[in-house]
Amino acid sequence: MKVLLIDPPFYRLIGFYNRYFPIGLASVGTALRDAGHEVIVYDADYNEDPSVIGNACLTRYYRRYLDSFHQPDHAVWTEMRETIGAVRPDVVGITMCTAYAAAAFHVARISKTINPACPVVVGGPHATVRAEEVLRICPAVDYVVRGEGEITARELIGTIADSGRGTDPQLEAIDGISFRTGGSIRHNPPRERIRNLDAFAPPDRALLMNRDTYSSEDMGLIMTSRGCPFACTFCATDNRQVRYRSIEHILREIRHVRDTYGTIHFTLKDDSFTVNKKRVAEFCDALARENLRIGWECNTRVDLVTEEMLRGMKRAGCNSVKVGIESGSEEVLERMNKRIALDQIRAAARLFRKVGIHWTGYFLIGTPGETTEDVYKTLDFMYEIKPDFAALGVYEPFPETVMFHEGIRRGLVKPDMGLEEFYAVPPNHYYKADPRRQVETIEAEQFERLEQEMKDRFHDYNKGFRRILSRARARTIQYTKSPRVLLGDFKKYLSWR
Repeated sequence: MKVLLIDPPFYRLIGFYNRYFPIGLASVGTALRDAGHEVIVYDADYNEDPSVIGNACLTRYYRRYLDSFHQPDHAVWTEMRETIGAVRPDVVGITMCTAYAAAAFHVARISKTINPACPVVVGGPHATVRAEEVLRICPAVDYVVRGEGEITARELIGTIADSGRGTDPQLEAIDGISFRTGGSIRHNPPRERIRNLDAFAPPDRALLMNRDTYSSEDMGLIMTSRGCPFACTFCATDNRQVRYRSIEHILREIRHVRDTYGTIHFTLKDDSFTVNKKRVAEFCDALARENLRIGWECNTRVDLVTEEMLRGMKRAGCNSVKVGIESGSEEVLERMNKRIALDQIRAAARLFRKVGIHWTGYFLIGTPGETTEDVYKTLDFMYEIKPDFAALGVYEPFPETVMFHEGIRRGLVKPDMGLEEFYAVPPNHYYKADPRRQVETIEAEQFERLEQEMKDRFHDYNKGFRRILSRARARTIQYTKSPRVLLGDFKKYLSWR
């Protein structure tokens, strides 16, 4: 079977730079390739010539995204039609996150317009938790793969290959899929999580269309584990059991990507890389032993780092860590179930500075029940702990999270959306009962002013010369290898200033 896997356009339609290759699609594609299928991964969100837009003002440009659906001759959608038409796939697979659900629906409809007989399969975070809604509102979607897709997609595509579109008894035997049957929607039992991650080959970047357009850094995205043992109420991750790839399995991927694509900087995208301290030490020891001479960055938590660990990571090439701070209010942190205290955050900030490792703090405002005082506590706390880069987000209700259901209880969130709503509502307002109402404790106009003030203050903080210099020092290894990365960062700096 010829399978075309598509990462729908989102940031590209806005004019923003979307970094990295689509690792989830490439992982599933590699499993399908190894099962004997011809696989092409089409990253329709890759933007070779982005406008330079800071994250703080990203939502201002969502209108471009929505307007594109009403422009049949839009260059991106024209490219989509031409690509599907040229590939002539037997099956189209589409990944779907909540933020770009509309684009995923649009790709499905375009595919059906080109070839109504071609099965369309949708997977990814949003499709997993909203399978019923996806199949109910979008007739262009035939199947939903829920959860990890490597085994489920392989069985589904194999069934389609054997009998056209598969018979109901055959489909009913596949755990982890949802589909229509007899005028209703069937949800098969969930598939058990993949226990042995080493059983699958690392994602093959050679499956990517136009792979020569990616930078070496774009190819450096790696997952060394799956799952997160924590249960933050705003987070859509529902896999609490952490499973690990072996160190040798990871090193083989690093060596291959370095030798094939010239990548010397890697981004470890695990939910929290430092959950297992012993494994972190083994990984760092292996990097030193192999003398790979690479740089890397990872995500962690303030309660999962020690000075000894950070020094070992830095010696092994780690040049940046990203940490979820979220709020400067103990009450808000408790509602988030972050299971961290402000003193733990302060201690971690001191450690990052002492060790001399660049760190990014992620902050979040606008969660249910938050007050104006809470928001200013977050701003004051950001100035107190002084991250090298401070990223600010405004809460968006992701379906089936604890905070999503709390939002329903408070009258802020509605449980469902229709297809046309996805095309008409900006993604940051999906599932909101009233798009203008962020929290029930702050008036809409007041929160709008507060949000803009916070974005301006964070932006002013980040564009300070010392913080720009700190980031540049952390990225020295990328700059020495790729002038393209240096040029891109310089353009961003000019736009920030």
